[in-house]
Amino acid sequence: MTDLVPFDYVILRAAPRIHRGEFVNVGAVLYCRALDFLGAAWDVEPTRLRALDPAVDVDVVCASLEHIRSICAGDPAGGPAAATRIGERFRWLAAPRSTVVHPSPIHSGLTNAPAADLDRLLEAFVR
Repeated sequence: MTDLVPFDYVILRAAPRIHRGEFVNVGAVLYCRALDFLGAAWDVEPTRLRALDPAVDVDVVCASLEHIRSICAGDPAGGPAAATRIGERFRWLAAPRSTVVHPSPIHSGLTNAPAADLDRLLEAFVR
């Protein structure tokens, strides 16, 4: 068995009406410095979002999540944040914000397969 190394993650939350403080978990971002991994995964269930706000623009939520994924990948479409080092990108994505899609507090774990653990986080907290 490969040695386990630490990772940090945040759960991505969609809050259609941010002023109400209600949210639905829609994704996750996982950062593993030791394995040079930063990834995001998401799964939006429109019915759950509409339970909080029938007028929510699901396409806007999905576009925000796709932007997060492009930042993780270092894709120029992610803007200036995507051009920074991997650890800086994670810290930027994990910073608290008052937007429709925002991160949970940072949590930690151990891994030897960060992509598989990202999928596991999605199953545990989103689906």
